[in-house]
Amino acid sequence: MNSVEIIGFGASIMIGISLGLIGGGGSILTLPVMVYLLHISPVISTAYSLFVVGTTSLVGSFSFMRKGLVNYQAALVFAIPSFTTVFLTRRFLVPAIPDPFLSLPGFEVSKNVGIMVFFALIMLAASYSMIKSNKEKKENPNAELKFNYLMIALEGGLVGVLTGIVGAGGGFLIIPALVLFARLPMKMAVGTSLLIIAAKSLIGFLGDLSNLSVDWAFLLPFTALSILGIFAGSYISKFIPGEKLKKAFGWFVLVMGIYIITKEVFFHAV
Repeated sequence: MNSVEIIGFGASIMIGISLGLIGGGGSILTLPVMVYLLHISPVISTAYSLFVVGTTSLVGSFSFMRKGLVNYQAALVFAIPSFTTVFLTRRFLVPAIPDPFLSLPGFEVSKNVGIMVFFALIMLAASYSMIKSNKEKKENPNAELKFNYLMIALEGGLVGVLTGIVGAGGGFLIIPALVLFARLPMKMAVGTSLLIIAAKSLIGFLGDLSNLSVDWAFLLPFTALSILGIFAGSYISKFIPGEKLKKAFGWFVLVMGIYIITKEVFFHAV
């Protein structure tokens, strides 16, 4: 194993730490690490990202379950359309994306470049969600939860498609949806989000099993290190304000998104 691969595997710990600290962001790191450090193709990397983020989120959700910070009703309403769209996207849509993705006289965009640019745009949206200041309302623990079932379900379907295309867990979309449409307190939204991310990511990965050959000798150790990271992140979160961490991570994601777009659009040999 060379030094770059060692760095890549070390970065898998950071993926778990991110999930443990802010309840999201794992997939934002997973895809660039696999593509740029470990030189795995973007299509395969999106599949591996689903497994890594899904398994790590599942482990992380257990502590929230024990504390009663998972709302299973909201998870179910969100998850059913999300499960359906992520499986169909991985099973049928991603294999059907043409390569080259776009071909014009004197200009061509490959499937891999298209996926990376789309992922970078998702990163920019995620960074905005993390950086912007939230004027948090005081949460009333005794307030009655009111569900906007239609909006929760529509958001679930949208996040499922997004997850299927780029392998992103979509926590930056799920958490606001649960807060706005299910009226969940932030901590419960994070716990519920982890459970949703886990289930739909792993279901999406199942949609890939008939389309690709999985290198389990690589994937299982990488995932194990990420799981170690989520335990470390959960511990560190006790000492550092989550909002400050979220903003700092948001700036990092913004820089990475700009880097990916610049690299793929201006310096990628098609």
